[in-house]
Amino acid sequence: MEPAKVKDVVCGMTIDPAKAAGSSEYKGRQYYFCSKGCKTKFDADPEKYLAPPAAAAPAHSHAGHGSQQAARTEAAPAPAGNVEYTCPMHPEIVQIGPGSCPICGMALEPRTVSLEDAPNPELVDMTRRFWIAAALTLPVFVLAMSDMLLGPGLGGRLDLRTVNLIALVLTTPVVWWAGWPFFERMWASIVNRSPNMFTLIGMGVGAAYFYSAAAALTPEIFPDGFRMHGAVETYFDTAAVITVLVLLGQVLELRARNQTSSAIRNLLGLAPKTARIIIPAGPAGRDGAEHDIPLSDVHVGDLLRVRPGEKVPVDGVVTEGSSAVDESMVTGEPMPVTKRAGDRVTGGTINGTGSLVFRAERVGAQTLLAQIVQMVAEAQRSRAPIQRLADLVAAWFVPAVIVVAILSFIGWTIWGPDPRLALATVSAVAVLIIACPCALGLATPMAIMVGTGRGATAGVLIRNAEALERMEKVDTLVVDKTGTITEGKPSLVTVRPVRGVDEDTLLNLAAAAERSSEHPLAAAIVKGAEERGVARATADHFDSVTGKGITATVAGRAVIVGTESLLRENGVDVALLASQADALREVGQTIVFVAIDGQPAGLLGVADRIKPSTAEALRTLQAQGLSIVMLTGDSKVTAEAVAKTLGLEDVRAEVLPAQKRDVVRELQRQGRVVAMAGDGINDAPALAEATVGIAMGTGTDVAMQSAGITLVQGDLRGIARARRLSRATMKNIRQNLFLAFVYNMVGVPVAAGVLYPFTGTLISPIWASAAMTFSSVSVILNALRLRRLQL
Repeated sequence: MEPAKVKDVVCGMTIDPAKAAGSSEYKGRQYYFCSKGCKTKFDADPEKYLAPPAAAAPAHSHAGHGSQQAARTEAAPAPAGNVEYTCPMHPEIVQIGPGSCPICGMALEPRTVSLEDAPNPELVDMTRRFWIAAALTLPVFVLAMSDMLLGPGLGGRLDLRTVNLIALVLTTPVVWWAGWPFFERMWASIVNRSPNMFTLIGMGVGAAYFYSAAAALTPEIFPDGFRMHGAVETYFDTAAVITVLVLLGQVLELRARNQTSSAIRNLLGLAPKTARIIIPAGPAGRDGAEHDIPLSDVHVGDLLRVRPGEKVPVDGVVTEGSSAVDESMVTGEPMPVTKRAGDRVTGGTINGTGSLVFRAERVGAQTLLAQIVQMVAEAQRSRAPIQRLADLVAAWFVPAVIVVAILSFIGWTIWGPDPRLALATVSAVAVLIIACPCALGLATPMAIMVGTGRGATAGVLIRNAEALERMEKVDTLVVDKTGTITEGKPSLVTVRPVRGVDEDTLLNLAAAAERSSEHPLAAAIVKGAEERGVARATADHFDSVTGKGITATVAGRAVIVGTESLLRENGVDVALLASQADALREVGQTIVFVAIDGQPAGLLGVADRIKPSTAEALRTLQAQGLSIVMLTGDSKVTAEAVAKTLGLEDVRAEVLPAQKRDVVRELQRQGRVVAMAGDGINDAPALAEATVGIAMGTGTDVAMQSAGITLVQGDLRGIARARRLSRATMKNIRQNLFLAFVYNMVGVPVAAGVLYPFTGTLISPIWASAAMTFSSVSVILNALRLRRLQL
């Protein structure tokens, strides 16, 4: 059992008391803190943090594990509004309104994607800062280049001190206005003891600016080690250009990150704005009057019309009409599906050439489309196990880079050529700037966001990133027969009474007993009796035996309907029926035994048609290297008949619902990585036990809640899609991590000057800034390739 979590009253972060950095007692109550800094602040003024918050929206929230409670921090107040924002790298960070993450410094983004075209405030701000900074930096850059081409002071035309003062005037607003958000985030990282990319950028730009400002205003204080050609060289161009390039990187990154939510926006765009309701006219029925109403005004039970070419507004059941409906946007299947009276329709799908009238069953957040959007959004915020490696490296990365920068400065000061102190400063700044922990942090979440969105558009819903990662490693697939391999809609095909029992009597009593049961076979028997016009009797007593059948009293007669073993347990001799049952099982029928007043009365044969796509799906999965195990509660003969048709060798028949989980455990003990596919309530324990649970979207909500992956169409071909998606996403993550690791492992030593003794190569901080910007953007662009993945 997980320990109870508490909230740090200073920063709002949810923490485990056992892992707290400190605690304090105040007025008889113990308070726990995430860091010593928070404890120090609390001890200095406890009432400041225990006082009720003001009516305005709180500034910041470290809401752990999905908490929506806001708390104050040292950050600037968030704008008014109630939209929750979170960090893509640290989903536990939640606040009201936009801002930056106190851990990594990245711009936060809305937790809930909407179709509104309101501009991203962070992108607007960074874009404005970029263009103004670029305009001010251009003359500074031109002056620096002219010194290289013409000589200092535009070839002697200007005094060098005048050139430096001009550069100082132009660079100051670039660094301290345009680049101010970077210094804010650097300070936040120090306060929160979470060094990040902006810690390095702030240190690097700040060092270059203060050094250059001092050289421009008081050059006489610098020793000879800082002078070149008799003058102290400044790096205003470095400070300004680095700021502009980092701003450009932020603009490009924010634009690219915005595209990772395109899948959710596309799904949201499927729902129409209005629905056409048919107004009832009282007890006599409806008068045919139809009106367009906002989608939010639709209620369960409303009759709605969908005209040719229109989108279905909500989920429901067709009552009139016939048409082909394009469901590809939610199922991934390109072929339209014919809908008639009694068939279900899904909100967001597109009607074909016919007209349909249907009764609304699910509206608002209960529709399948709304649930898909919610599931995708939650999956995009989850963390994959592979992320732990990047987190571990990132925790030590920034301190290590700072140490390398210090060592680089010392090394150049001792062994470098003149002006050694100036070159030492340039090298240290380059090391700070070129390092990019964000590339490591973004490698996994960006791929997960795009991958889960791509899966949703193909009818594969990923509950969390862990399920997506594990799916790649699965080598054994356990498949429940009814509703997964078969359509799950069995029908009565055989009624075979024993001599002396009338067929109608047999079916009437069996149907009466089964009427109170929710089992699919019971529904098939009842429906079969109704279709044959058999009189409807009523059971006076009903008792269900899980996995075996039922006993009941109908019109004073004791009736048993179920498996052969149930009849034997009740003292009924079934030898007379056994041979007939085997013959029917060999043709794929499921046999239900019936006994009346303690005597065998006959057999009922029920057949559940194999889904048309099942054979193709199983061949595809076997070609991918998966071992297929079929589970069923049917008899061995029936199960083997189905397995023979599908070419399956491993069949587990006569498995009770409680034993399904035991089969999964047995396979796992053999060292297999098991995925379980099912659709019923009795599949939920096995789905939860499996390494990856896969629920058919046509099944029960309980099964879907127990599964890591849900197939909207309820089609086994979706498992092949899920496996391709998992492989592609994990490959993309590894590519991203490789890019990030290699970039930093190569870039930091080269910036420190490791190649200088051999090649004379020393990276300018400007090029280091460009490389840093490219690293983050390249990781995001690589993740965006998953949007075009063919499933």
